[in-house]
Formats: sequence, structure tokens, C-alpha cells
Amino acid sequence: MPRVLVMPASTDHNCAVVLCAASNNDLEDLVSIRIEAMRESLERLGRFNPDRARERFLGGFDASSTRRIEVAGDLVGFVVIKDHQDELLLDHLYVIPSAQGAGIGSEALTQIFREADEIGRPIRVGALKESASNRFYTRHGFVFVESGEFDNYYVRINRNAVDLEQPDGS
Repeated sequence: MPRVLVMPASTDHNCAVVLCAASNNDLEDLVSIRIEAMRESLERLGRFNPDRARERFLGGFDASSTRRIEVAGDLVGFVVIKDHQDELLLDHLYVIPSAQGAGIGSEALTQIFREADEIGRPIRVGALKESASNRFYTRHGFVFVESGEFDNYYVRINRNAVDLEQPDGS
């Protein structure tokens, strides 16, 4: 069984990033990854509470919409993608801090984009205000839509969407 990575598994950036099905047995590892990945942003806002973060994640956990992110057999993060009728919601994307900056999140997004494009759906995501994830999402083609009390919301339009409007504006 893959282990949770504490330090980067390899400096070889050619290691494949693999998204694989999560199970209820992964729950504790995923909660730990979420808390570790969010700690800095939430502390900066004075809102870090590991018990609350744990409860919120456990309350909404659905293994069928969750995928582990693995590199060289090591668990380095996870994604939660919820299928809504007209869009996909990227509910969570976390990479452990010691593995961030190596292109793992970008590669995970590339795989998710490919799947969304195949089924013709846009992707919606929320990012905690003041979090570096806001820059990450805009850098990867998400467009700011609105701001809530604590989060900014973005959408990435499906690349296979066809503009049905005629050139003359009709």
C-alpha cells in the first residue's frame, strides 16, 4: 500500500503523476494532507483550526469522487471532483507542502482538464482568499467569477465548447 510522502520521492521530474481511486481506508491520510496543505493559508487569516478542518472534510467525504495523487507509488495529494449536471466542481486539490512546486498539481489538473473536455463540461473551483492557490488556478486557465466571504470562485470553460453565436452577432 502506498505511503504518505514526507519528503519528495525523487528529484526526477519525469516520474508519472497518477490519479487513482481513493477508498474509505484512505480517509485518515487524506485528512492529514488537507490539514497540512491548508495550515499556512488559514494561519495567515487567523482561521486555522485542525479539528474544524477535519470535521468539515469528514462530513463531505465521498470516496467515489475522490482520487489519490501518487508519484512513484507515494501518496502526495488528492483531488475531489463532484459531478454536477452542468459542470464539474473541483472541490479539493491538495498536494503536501514538501512536494509542492514540482509540477504535481499542474499535472493532476492536466489530467482533470482532459477528462472534463472529453465530456464537455466546465470546471468550477473555489480558493481561499489570500491563498497561493488563486494564482495557481488563474495560471492554469481558470477565470475569476465571483468572491464570497472567505473564497474566490473560478471557472475553466471546456476547451471543446463551441461558440454558437454567429460572426455578425446574431
